[in-house]
Amino acid sequence: MNQESFQRQVQADVQRALDEDVAGGDLTASLVPADRQATATIVCREAAVICGQPWVTEVLRQIAPGAQAVWHVSDGGRCTPGQKIVEITGRARELLTAERTCLNFLQTLSAVATKTARYVEAVRGTRAAILDTRKTIPGLRVAEKYAVRCGGGKNHRMGLYDAILIKENHIAAAGGLTAAFRAAQQLADRAAFIQVEVETLKQLEEALQAGVTMVLLDNMPIETIRQAVQMAAGRCSLEISGGVTLDTLRPLAETGVDRISVGALIKDIQAVDFSMRFQDKPVER
Repeated sequence: MNQESFQRQVQADVQRALDEDVAGGDLTASLVPADRQATATIVCREAAVICGQPWVTEVLRQIAPGAQAVWHVSDGGRCTPGQKIVEITGRARELLTAERTCLNFLQTLSAVATKTARYVEAVRGTRAAILDTRKTIPGLRVAEKYAVRCGGGKNHRMGLYDAILIKENHIAAAGGLTAAFRAAQQLADRAAFIQVEVETLKQLEEALQAGVTMVLLDNMPIETIRQAVQMAAGRCSLEISGGVTLDTLRPLAETGVDRISVGALIKDIQAVDFSMRFQDKPVER
């Protein structure tokens, strides 16, 4: 995704969020004088990897276009509990209206980045890269996959449209692994990659004979994974998927696989705790 497409997606994400939160207007913020200026500080209350700056910036552009933001921790940076993340100066009404949407994006995306960073750290020193999956919140895939990158992970395919992953049901419907792979090769010019999922060493051997260069080992026991690495002997890249946890991650990475995809990076997170604090006295201008 190029920068222009990315920015359009950020704008759409923010517009949806504001439509559900602000809609026809912020009744409570209207109690504040329209010309009152204020400075608000967003603080992170726990250690985290920060993510969400493009979305916060877009919220301010749409709600508080005259506001000025100074970031103290950029996306991908780590913070300590109580650390100041960004200071925003603008109309008090607008900052109050923008507050919850800004924090919602930060708390969710920083949670993904923080969890990803833990997994990346756990495999440090091995050849294994940590990847995400398509198990994302509908409508927030671009944002959540961006957060994975901020945490040091890598993205698998963005969707069904940009790469081919031949799984068990595809193999059954197409008449076998080799038949499915041959059909996929006809679409190679439209796909970033072609990957085949296997569940047994016999299927792996068939994939290797067919010329598959990317194989996904689905829910294999660790000893079978070791055998798969030996069998492949560098002829294809090997990826592990299924049931991966932080506790099991290091032994899996040490088998010598190239990639480990983890759905929990996105679908099993706990929001990071942020708050926005206004100065006791308004900024007079």
